[in-house]
Amino acid sequence: MSIEPVLHLRRRPLSPRELGGIAWLGKLEPKARALAVAELRVSEAQPGDLVCRIGRPVTYWFGVIDGLFKMSSDTPDGRSMTFTGLSPGGWFGEGTVLKREDYRYNVQALRTSLIAGLPVDTFHTLLEHSLAFNHFVMNQLNERLGQFIAAREIDRMTQPELRVARNLAALFNPALFPGVGEVLQITQQELGYLSGLSRQRVNQALAVLQKHALIAIEYGGVRVLDLEGLRTRSFSTS
Repeated sequence: MSIEPVLHLRRRPLSPRELGGIAWLGKLEPKARALAVAELRVSEAQPGDLVCRIGRPVTYWFGVIDGLFKMSSDTPDGRSMTFTGLSPGGWFGEGTVLKREDYRYNVQALRTSLIAGLPVDTFHTLLEHSLAFNHFVMNQLNERLGQFIAAREIDRMTQPELRVARNLAALFNPALFPGVGEVLQITQQELGYLSGLSRQRVNQALAVLQKHALIAIEYGGVRVLDLEGLRTRSFSTS
């Protein structure tokens, strides 16, 4: 399994198209935007690569340009607890970057993905001098709090349909993952990694969600038809 230094060696400047997909960048003042563009780097992560690892010092504020990642931690009894999936357009780890502390979670690529990083010092410079960047980070922290509360609730759910529905809803959060759109490219195996279910159980759960007109299963992905339903709907166990 590859770890962070390998990703660091693969880093490069972002292309204009990749920069155009970063939602917060367009909200910055010209001087702040120029600084961010100059400092941002992107790297290709292979399946299994760790972008962040528990105990490692923070170096970057990360964002998903393309692909899919899993944020998780280990419980005292040795189990792995998945906090959330990280889909295109999502930036994460701002709390850790703010405190300049070691990571308390792992972030791992589930498929070949592009991950961007803004150096910690640049993050703090923008925070000190850009009001627009401050607003974005505050909104991120607020959304993230709700996301992790929901993740704890999901972890206690035993019904496969609920676990899959809530995990899909989290991946389609328009504030945290503006790059997803209406269709998420995701496999049943990847959904299984995020929800803690077998591929077969995920397949059965997706069929139920489609039957209730919450999603449409498309080639290579899932289209959301009713996001609020994915967040709140209950399903009969009979």
